[in-house]
Amino acid sequence: MSTTTPVEVGLIGAGPWARTMHARMLAAGPETRLAAVWARRASAAREVAEPYGTVVAGTLEELFDRCEAVAFAVPPAVQAELAVRAAKAGKALLLEKPLGPDLASARAVADAVADAGVVSQMVLTKRYHPSTRDFLRRAAQLEITGARSCYLHGAFLGGEFATGWRLEQGALLDLGPHLLDLLDAAIGPITGIRGTGDPRRWVELTCEHENGAVSQASLSGSVLLPRARTRIELLGPAGELVFDTSDIDHEECWPILRAEFAAAVRSGRSGELNAARGLRLQELLDAATPR
Repeated sequence: MSTTTPVEVGLIGAGPWARTMHARMLAAGPETRLAAVWARRASAAREVAEPYGTVVAGTLEELFDRCEAVAFAVPPAVQAELAVRAAKAGKALLLEKPLGPDLASARAVADAVADAGVVSQMVLTKRYHPSTRDFLRRAAQLEITGARSCYLHGAFLGGEFATGWRLEQGALLDLGPHLLDLLDAAIGPITGIRGTGDPRRWVELTCEHENGAVSQASLSGSVLLPRARTRIELLGPAGELVFDTSDIDHEECWPILRAEFAAAVRSGRSGELNAARGLRLQELLDAATPR
């Protein structure tokens, strides 16, 4: 098959993230084509599919028949269940964070991906922005002693993203994967982690890294701010390196994400942001959960 042939992607989910990001990104091409949409409510799936002239699959099996890859825009518990089925059906997977609602379900997804030998990729949004990649390149050249970081917003206070699983499980499961992924990548592997607080209000993490550095991470989706705040400050004997996403245009992430997923599917080789990475982050989340 020609490498220029668009990857046929089926979308599972019809919520706000499916409407505003996944469907639009996959339909924009040229590397991918939105082949079908499936959701448990057919009327919701139709609202997502119609603007792009694609079909609504009547069943999950019909969606699988119409695509070679599956993108997920559903709550973690639903993703964990259906991703295993998609992997067993031989489909490449574009997965949201967290991989599952808990460590056992995340491990089941990663195991299914490994057993089936299918391509997988995590939607860790900020990782696909050029400024993030520049930050990680610069961080790799530094001796880092410690770090402070935060991911804060007020989306849990109301609006379409104040959904059931986010309100129930809080910022650790929703925002934690993004920040822990960046800290682990920028400073070095996290070897120890402790969490305090209430993830539904505010949680504070202390991370110990393989190179001896210590980092702090503050997470909350329940604080009123003019805009979301994601900031990492790396400090060491040579000075400070700051990464602040306030000026990032997330629209620049989607073409890179789409192109890299399509390239992985066509080559049959997953990149570093695969299901195994998702499991690694879930292990950290589990260890950090205040008990």
